[in-house]
Amino acid sequence: MVKQGIRIDIEQDRRIFTPIDRASYKWKRIYDKRTAVERVNSKLDVSFGFEKHYIRGIKKMKVRCGIVLCVMLT
Repeated sequence: MVKQGIRIDIEQDRRIFTPIDRASYKWKRIYDKRTAVERVNSKLDVSFGFEKHYIRGIKKMKVRCGIVLCVMLT
């Protein structure tokens, strides 16, 4: 028996029942990293034309993503 509530398996719905408590500082730190990655993804889509691309094949897409990420770093 759990004193603080009901025990539910994480596998039931991982979006709601996360392994880290959403009210903790650790959750906030990890979530801030996620929002930083989303900004990079948005730049890839909008600025570098990945939202409406005509590239066929995973190898060609990986090469183009690698080039664009190198350009962003410079």
